[in-house]
Parts: sequence; structure tokens; C-alpha cells
Amino acid sequence: MADAGVYYFRILQSLAYIKNNNFVKVFFAFCAVFYIFISPAAFLTPLQVTRSFGEDVWRLTAIEVTFAAGMMLGGIILTSWGGFRNKAYTIALSCLTFGLTTVALGVVPWFWLYLAFMTITGLAVSAFNSPAIALLQQKVEGEYQGRVFGVLGMIQSAVMPLSTLVFGPLADVIRIEWMLIGTGMIIAIMGAMLFGNRILVEAGKPVPEQPE
Repeated sequence: MADAGVYYFRILQSLAYIKNNNFVKVFFAFCAVFYIFISPAAFLTPLQVTRSFGEDVWRLTAIEVTFAAGMMLGGIILTSWGGFRNKAYTIALSCLTFGLTTVALGVVPWFWLYLAFMTITGLAVSAFNSPAIALLQQKVEGEYQGRVFGVLGMIQSAVMPLSTLVFGPLADVIRIEWMLIGTGMIIAIMGAMLFGNRILVEAGKPVPEQPE
């Protein structure tokens, strides 16, 4: 019981910290909305491929492999390039790219082209995650980092399954392609708006080097 009390007390501390930190509050709100609208691309593309391109097992394997390859490629590119000096711009570009490729997944008529866009989608996810984690580590005090990342994990693990409860049944009423187009456009708009978000852009600026 005592351990449970300490656990809940720490959660309340984390929520209070997030509430009083404008950057973390705005960024977590952005992430929550982002996780809602990436759900069709994350969970419904195998069903879309089965319905639109065929039930062959190799097709489902191919989309998993190309997505994973895109994530690895994104990691390699970020490692060698480092992203924009302002991390918020890297996050914004990856979000914009993810939105546009999600739209593309809803309109391309050929499976090989579908796989190409799936690769770029994986790249965009990798380009979103890495600077987002680095930015949180940069802006959140060390004693709160574990708790803040824990809350972010809670948001992701709660929002995506709950949104799937909505988008999943809709897949039997609305074509998945239309959902990908709609959610992709929303994500692309979010990415474009992020370029002008003063709080996140200010937080994303490089930290000045301390003189020795």
C-alpha cells in the first residue's frame, strides 16, 4: 500500500510539473493529437493491403520490412546529418512528411509504389522520435525526466488503442483509403503549423555552449 501511495504521489508530481511547464504541456498535447491520427496508418494498413492488393502473406511481410527499413534509414540519416539546428524544425518536417506519405498510402494504385511510401513513412517516424526524445532530455530537469517520459509512454499506450476503437469499426463503414487521406492531411497540417509554434520553436533552439 505504501509503495502504491508513493507511485501515485509521483504521478501527481509529474502531472503538476507538466502543467507548469509550457513547453512540455504544449508538446504533450501535440503528441496526444498526433498519436490519435497516426492510428489508421499504424494499425489499419495491413487490412488495407489485404483488401486492396491481395491476401498474399508476402505483401504483409513486405510492408513490415519496408517500414522497418525506413526507420533504420531514418536513424542512419539523423546520425550522420544531425537534423536541423532547431530540433522543433526536424520534428515538424518529419510530421509533415508522415502526413503526406499517409495521404499517398491512401491513393497509390500500385503495390510497389505503396512500399516506397511505406519506407518513407518509417523514415519519418524515426525522424520524429529521435529529436523529440533529445528535446525532452534537453528541456526537462534530470530529476523529472523519468517521470515525464513515463507520462509520455502512458499517453501513447492509452491514446492509440482508444483511437483504434474508433477507427477500427469505421473501417467496415468507410474505406481505409479515405481515412488515410483524411488523417494524413490533418497530420500534414499539424506539421506545417509546428513550424510557426513559438513555444516549441523557442524550445527547439540549440543550447549555447558554456565557456570553459
